Parts: sequence; structure tokens; C-alpha cells
Amino acid sequence: MNIDNAKSQMRKGMLEYCVLLLLRRRPSYASDIILRLKEASLLVVEGTLYPLLSRLKNDGLLSYEWQESTQGPPRKYYALTPSGEEFLSSLDAAWSEIENTVSILKR
Repeated sequence: MNIDNAKSQMRKGMLEYCVLLLLRRRPSYASDIILRLKEASLLVVEGTLYPLLSRLKNDGLLSYEWQESTQGPPRKYYALTPSGEEFLSSLDAAWSEIENTVSILKR
């Protein structure tokens, strides 16, 4: 079994949750999301993030707003919608269940 493949699949499975967690704190633009994920040791490239953000927006979980930037063109800032907040709360509960299950099995 390839451990890198297994780790990649685990990261993919939690990427959506991690992005929503970041946006719970404050609206952010894609490059900032990538940087904050990298700081948490979750490496993501734009080619992975943009389709995810687009899908979450189309699902009604995110909204966006264009904001002027002092460092170039305007930036698209993503934020959680009320539906996104509810969905994230459900993911929080699911994560707690998974975390509990793994803890039990590791003992």
C-alpha cells in the first residue's frame, strides 16, 4: 500500500471541512486560504481550491464579494452563508464522531 496515496485521500476528505473552518473566522480570498492551510501543514494548490470554492458557492454554502486590493486587481473574498454555517455545524458533529471512533480504536 502506498502511504502517500492514503494520506492524500485523507486530506481530500477533510479539505472541504478545513476550508469552511477557515471561513468561519473571517471572509478570505483564495490565496489567503491556501496560505492559511499551508501554515496548518495542509498543502493545497489553486487548481484544487478554486473548483471546491465554486462548488461550495453553487451549493449555497458560500457567498463572495469583490474587494479592491492595494496589491493588484480586486480580490474575491469568500464568506459562509447561513446555510454554510449550518452545514459546518453538521460537519463539526460528524468530525467529533469520527474523532471519537478513531480514539476508541487506537486504544
